[in-house]
Amino acid sequence: MTTHSTIRQAARLSVAPMMDWSDRHCRYFHRLMSRHALLYTEMVTAPALVRGGALHLLDYNAEEHPVAVQLGGSDPKELAAATKLCVERGYDEVNLNVGCPSDRVQSGTFGAVLMRNPGLVADCMAAMKDAAQDIEVTVKCRIGVDEQEPEEVLPDFLETVQAAGVNRFTIHARKAWLQGLSPKENRDIPPLDYPLVHRMKEAFPDLHLSINGGITTLEETRAHLDVMDGVMIGRAAYHDPATVLLDADQQIFGDTTPGRSAHEVVEAMYPYIEARLAEGLRLHSITRHMLGIFTGRPGARKWRRILSEGAPKPGAGVALVAEALSSVPEHVPAD
Repeated sequence: MTTHSTIRQAARLSVAPMMDWSDRHCRYFHRLMSRHALLYTEMVTAPALVRGGALHLLDYNAEEHPVAVQLGGSDPKELAAATKLCVERGYDEVNLNVGCPSDRVQSGTFGAVLMRNPGLVADCMAAMKDAAQDIEVTVKCRIGVDEQEPEEVLPDFLETVQAAGVNRFTIHARKAWLQGLSPKENRDIPPLDYPLVHRMKEAFPDLHLSINGGITTLEETRAHLDVMDGVMIGRAAYHDPATVLLDADQQIFGDTTPGRSAHEVVEAMYPYIEARLAEGLRLHSITRHMLGIFTGRPGARKWRRILSEGAPKPGAGVALVAEALSSVPEHVPAD
């Protein structure tokens, strides 16, 4: 079992929970690039697990560790029951979503709307903590919602939830506008306030705090780590995973073992792809997560085109991936 100190070390760099993106195939692919970064599932709603019995949503591969599951919900008993299911399946951490602004999430009274009710979040976390036994429970939140004043609500939120025994938070350094902005717009339009999140680390030195939102490179990550305990990267890790993850073990975790090249990562996916295809999965379900690995490199467009056009077709397999890979020069000459 992963210890709290191990998972906190892994949280120096984590890949965010992203709906429709950070599924088990994506996480396996990302793990081949970094042995140490903490990987998160897509948000799984507590009602889907507890009432719907959709336990397949918790499937993952042992190679994904350290891996955390993110839950959505606002009923303490239901979240406790869901947490127990996650712990039984061996997840290293259970995280509560207090940041997602989608309509579906609001109608279920969870996600970012919970920023308005830190007392309820504390009740949820206390129940989850009881159910989690030795597994750490954490929160991912925003700096506030709608007309809230982040400078006031964020410290109050952290203090209230900390009192329930929570010591680790990931803070998305933007407000969420629940009225007037779509979920996509909520990821871009509200301004980032990194200084506020940095001040929270000064105000709460005993908390383990990670910062999230708009961070795209390891250079930016290292700058935030001068202040923060961890950095969470979302879309950049998905769309340009090589830039974020290939050198992360060396640059962020101090690992001296040489990492894989982008070509080696793709080739290391072949046995995994073969195994999943044998289970009846379509190739596209896996390769859709691999399109960005050569972003910015010669041959990247042809790589994407071959996979995008060919992978959804019946019978497509590893040979198609190898064909796409052959269109990308292995050694790019230095400028």
